[in-house]
Order: sequence, then structure tokens, then C-alpha cells
Amino acid sequence: MAVAKAITDKCDERQIVLVTGLSGAGKTTALKAFEDIGYDVVDNIPFSLLDALLADREVSRLAVGLDVRTRGFSVDALIQAKQRLKASDGNSVVLVYLDCDDDAALRRFTETRRRHPLTDAGRPREGLAIERTMLMPLKLEADHLLDTSLMTPRELKRWVAASFEVSGPNGMAVQVISFSFRQGLPREADLVFDVRFLSNPHYVPELRELTGMDAAVGAHICNDPGAQTLMAILENFLEFSLPRYEQEGKSYLTVAIGCTGGRHRSVFVAEKLTELLSRQGWSVTTVHRELGIG
Repeated sequence: MAVAKAITDKCDERQIVLVTGLSGAGKTTALKAFEDIGYDVVDNIPFSLLDALLADREVSRLAVGLDVRTRGFSVDALIQAKQRLKASDGNSVVLVYLDCDDDAALRRFTETRRRHPLTDAGRPREGLAIERTMLMPLKLEADHLLDTSLMTPRELKRWVAASFEVSGPNGMAVQVISFSFRQGLPREADLVFDVRFLSNPHYVPELRELTGMDAAVGAHICNDPGAQTLMAILENFLEFSLPRYEQEGKSYLTVAIGCTGGRHRSVFVAEKLTELLSRQGWSVTTVHRELGIG
């Protein structure tokens, strides 16, 4: 009851999201996603006008984009503005910091034909280094720190929707991802489980081209004596931990299930886990990264 009341109280507050981060990390995409879920969105407003914008209590859900392009931008002033808002009754204030590695940022600059705002066109790495140093206090202040290096625009939009849209009956939204360890860990993962110890359908010729969503693959995995034990362990752990994550104020949790190729065992376990969490009342979305589903 206490958790449900806290969620209701939070919904009654004015929702303010300050979106910032490294150039090329996806701020424009994130702000479009906020607009899609019903937020009023303002991007790159001159810093001198920020206080007046934030004082407008007519707007109940507001997302504001601020970065080094913003006229009069100040890291210290933005942190102070956030702290003032949090100290004022009736405001729920969240700072989202989007980050990515240099290679991802440079690739996005090339794709969009943009240059880094702090340097000449031929020196983007130098601009990124300057910007990282400048923004470090904001990164440390962030309520949500998201590395978008390996995320597609669609995945970033899904993260915004799951984190800030009105959520399911238990408040916190859960995303379950299947993935291949060969292709790297999902950077947005909060919990990672390795299921490579289960019997691998890849070595059964008639199953190799199928996926964990096919019944024959599921039957093969279930014949492994470890499969039922694994699911019981996951059920007990998540039943214990998820309500505690929610009580700590987490609005979005990503559970990643990995195997070697990301097609069979991880997909099957992710599907079973989604069914389990849905029965428990959680709002769940499923992504099979290596299958391009979700």
C-alpha cells in the first residue's frame, strides 16, 4: 500500500525532465520520444529563459533539452536550477544524461553531416574531449545515466517510453533482452544472467536454423535437468528483488539473458521470464536483440 500511495503521489506532481549529455549521444531522438508520450518539449532554449520556463506551472509534463549548444549554457547553473526545483513542493525533477563512446559519436556526426559544436569541422575528437571534461559534474549529478553507444534510435525511444510513460500496475516497467555474448553485453542492462550452461540446440542439426521461440527448441532445452532449476532460481530472485528496486525509486529495469549466439537458449529463457513477470503483474516488454525482434 505504501508503494502504491507513493506512485499516486508522484503522478500528481509536475513532471520535469532535464535532458543533457554528450553531443552525438541522442538527445534529439530522446526529446522526440518524450513528445510522443505526451510531454511538452523545449530544446536548446537560451539559458537566460530557463527559470521562466520552469516556473510555468501550466505545464504538467515538461522535457527540456540543454547542452553545450545552448546560449549561455552553464553546468553549475543547471545543477542549481535542478536543486531549486527539487526543493520546491509539487515538482518531480529528473536529470537524464546521455553518453556514448567517441566512435559512436563520430559515426553519428558523419551520418548527420554535423560538426562538433566546440571545435572546427576537422577536429571532432578534440571537441568531445573538451565536452566530456566540461560536463563531468552533470554526469555525476544525473538521475538516469544512459550509454547509447550500441543503441538504435528505436531502442532509445523505447527506453524513454518505458522509463517515463505512465507505467503498469506495479509501477516499475521491466524490459527483458536476449542477446549473444559474442556481440557484447547490452549496455542498458541492470541485471545479466548467463545461460550458456544449458544444452545448446545449435548442435542439433534439425534445430540449428530455428530459434528459442520454436516449440522444438523449447522442448530440447526443457529436457536439460538444469532448465527447471534455473527458472526456479530466477523466479525466486526476481520476486525478491524487483519490489525492492521499485521501492528505491527505479522506474525502469532491464534484465538481460545471454547465450553464445543469442538465438536459442537466451531467447527461450527470456520468453519464459516474460511470461512469469507478466503473471506477477509487472509491465514487461521483450527484445530479442540478435533476432531483430522488439
